[in-house]
Amino acid sequence: MTKDQSAELLIITTSFESLEDAKKMAHQLLEAHLAACVQIQDGVHSIYRWEGKICEANEVMLSAKTVADKWVDVSNFIKSHHPYDLPEVIAYVPEKYEVLYGKWVQAEVK
Repeated sequence: MTKDQSAELLIITTSFESLEDAKKMAHQLLEAHLAACVQIQDGVHSIYRWEGKICEANEVMLSAKTVADKWVDVSNFIKSHHPYDLPEVIAYVPEKYEVLYGKWVQAEVK
């Protein structure tokens, strides 16, 4: 792992109503060099409160691998291109990761 926090890896997640929307976002993030790798998981069952009601929906989760200094750019990109009014945009910092994988992610988003 690198000690440079701006190059620290991030996993940014968001959810979509459809696989097609998630794939579209994945391609956009990769083409813009905002992410090195995007994984999509279909079949997520979400239960949440929205506008005072408890809702349930089948969703698709997208996880994008990037670096910390891309957080603002990725977050803004997702918010401006996402079909939801208020998309979930959450970032996780992996405590540990394989060094060569980290270097690959850094190279892909620089």
